[in-house]
Amino acid sequence: MAEYKLLLPSMGEGVMEATIISWLFSEGDTVKEDDSVVEIATDKVDSDVPTPVSGKIIKILKQKDDVAKIGEAIAILEVAGEGEAVAEQAQEPKTAEEVKTEIPQLSDADVKELEKPVAASATQEFSGDPYLSPLVKNIAQQENISENELKSIKGSGIEGRITKEDILAFVSNRGVVSSEAKQTVSAPQAAAPVAPKPAAPVSAPIAVGAGDEVIQMDRVRKIIADAMVNSKRTSPHVTSFIESDVTNVVKWRTKHKDAFEKREGEKLTYMPIFVKAIVKAIQDFPMINVSVDGDKIIKKKNINIGMATALPDGNLIVPVIKNADQLSLSGLAKAINDLAYRARNKKLRPEDTQGATYTISNVGGFGNLMGTPIIPQPQVAILAVGAIVKKPAVLETKDGDVIAIRHLMFMSHSYDHRVVDGSLGGMFLKHVHDYLQNWDLDTEI
Repeated sequence: MAEYKLLLPSMGEGVMEATIISWLFSEGDTVKEDDSVVEIATDKVDSDVPTPVSGKIIKILKQKDDVAKIGEAIAILEVAGEGEAVAEQAQEPKTAEEVKTEIPQLSDADVKELEKPVAASATQEFSGDPYLSPLVKNIAQQENISENELKSIKGSGIEGRITKEDILAFVSNRGVVSSEAKQTVSAPQAAAPVAPKPAAPVSAPIAVGAGDEVIQMDRVRKIIADAMVNSKRTSPHVTSFIESDVTNVVKWRTKHKDAFEKREGEKLTYMPIFVKAIVKAIQDFPMINVSVDGDKIIKKKNINIGMATALPDGNLIVPVIKNADQLSLSGLAKAINDLAYRARNKKLRPEDTQGATYTISNVGGFGNLMGTPIIPQPQVAILAVGAIVKKPAVLETKDGDVIAIRHLMFMSHSYDHRVVDGSLGGMFLKHVHDYLQNWDLDTEI
């Protein structure tokens, strides 16, 4: 028998390490090739790690809540075959000449710089609110970033998590802001006393009665809760509503869904049609496709549509349809089905949840007529589509008004009133409505 080291695989660009959430097998258990053996978490997404070989787990090297770097061994398996345990290859000792050539030559200026004393900084301790990946924690500690500063960073990761790119951008900008702040204070003037900020109100303790059940939030639910509170604190939300006659959409889908499934082997849902209408409206009103950075508005070049997806455990994740404007209806359908399947089966890659510029939430999937969705930061708008319901409606015809049974659907558009006024938010919603209500029954799929 031989030993095989199970390594932590690459989790996508920018992800250097992960935290062990739980092991799905114990030491002594036998696993088969492609079995998922451990669940891990990064600042992008949670996922599981499969084993590329069959064998018996003889030692688990990284326990729950331990941090492992990409390429590091997390377990040892006993596998069929000849040979000794797999070990790191021993390197031949280098000669003095080889070592000498590898040592960089420093200038006198470099030496003086290195001789300068380094101010010691206290190790930062973070409460874990919001969730920080081990990599982000390490950077925060090395850069002496306080917990209050961390809370001011707008995370671009899943559910607002702070990513490596977010914290590095903060570090680079912090130096600039700090320098500018120093320049605004003249030397002879004494600093004016700063009034202490009022303490945040503390919620009264909730009384727990007999028979009440206390359920501890899991890690993902805490992240979602923090992201939702942060969004409401950051963006003044306004929500506009409209009711659309989507009878043509229903007829078109009914006409094509069987042929599409037979041809592509996939379901044709309403979501690709909704996304197509959103993309067209974004092209009409590109100032919806922006983010806010202080007093700057960042107009996004790409149109990446986030798709709020409910998970089997009741939590929420938002996979992203990248460059949605470049996809046909058929391409959108395939991308949406693929992302939804992998989201519900924990197969998403970290990059699958990054870079959304606008989000759609289908509350109608739960039978709801409408909702007031919360904006995922740092986006500035989100659309919720409600259930499609048959209702009597007044139709204008050349012979006069008539009442007919139509398929109607409410849409709710929440937007950030810092940069999206009622006119822009309302006109955008009206354009989505017009594209759906006037859907061409001859549209190709």
